[in-house]
Amino acid sequence: MQNAVPSGQDRRQQIIDFMSGFTLETTPGSAAKVHDFRDHVRAGATIFITFLQGSDFRDTVQVAKRLKAEGFNPVPHIVARGIPSKRYLEEALATLTGEIGVHEALCVAGTADPPAGEFRDTLQLLGTGLFDKYAISRIGMAGHPEGNPGVAAETIRRALDWKNDFARRTGASLYLVTQFCFESGPVIAWDRQLQAQGNRLPIYVGVPGLATIRTLLHHAKACGIGPSMQFVARQAMNVARLMTVSAPDKLVAELAAHKAADPRSAIAGVHMYPLGGLKKTSDWAYAVADGRFRMKAGGAGFEVESPPA
Repeated sequence: MQNAVPSGQDRRQQIIDFMSGFTLETTPGSAAKVHDFRDHVRAGATIFITFLQGSDFRDTVQVAKRLKAEGFNPVPHIVARGIPSKRYLEEALATLTGEIGVHEALCVAGTADPPAGEFRDTLQLLGTGLFDKYAISRIGMAGHPEGNPGVAAETIRRALDWKNDFARRTGASLYLVTQFCFESGPVIAWDRQLQAQGNRLPIYVGVPGLATIRTLLHHAKACGIGPSMQFVARQAMNVARLMTVSAPDKLVAELAAHKAADPRSAIAGVHMYPLGGLKKTSDWAYAVADGRFRMKAGGAGFEVESPPA
């Protein structure tokens, strides 16, 4: 017996459920331009703090302190290749947890070559035992639906096995956060591939917030996004559309449908990248999570309703 085709109301609820609890991110530079995050983000939300290569980690600490004071859950990026020593890592974690009350972090390898110190990847960071010592038990790790340039697929697979085993052995709450994507196909294929490999870590899919096609193309090039970059590149070929604001409604609708249809899917939610600005992204995301949208004809995405005057 074939599964029934979801009704319009079912598809709406899938999308609402999928966007519920979405997370956001900021950089220290972007945070300096925000008068008060409470003007745009609801109390208790999780906001990641990106650490850019060459930045001063003290800026990350200050943003974490500010976000905590404004009522949010700050999640600083800890970049393995940017850490000069184990002592430096311990002092950073002691400050984040003891002085600010941070209890969650995102660990990434980074791209510095050579590394600043003894750490080359996130496995080495977790292996120090310092995250357990300072009670950071919820830890995000980078996920790469379209592969990771310069890292062999077999190396990525072994690392994922190690992370799953680490979570089982220690009880730590590990999860994967992906780079932003433009099409659902690569993400869905990756999710199924990870299922076959025995992955049990939840996946939070990176979704680009509202931004012009020109802005999306700029960020895609800077971050080295893989095959799905062709999606935005094709749109950018139409010069007249470069300043058109693109919304990720079709991407979100397709991922929500996949999650609802596949009980084995590890996809758990959405991480929003505010590429076109925090206000635009948060306004759109809250409208979707609140159900203030209507499905487009044919089920190809949805359109957010204008807020009441």
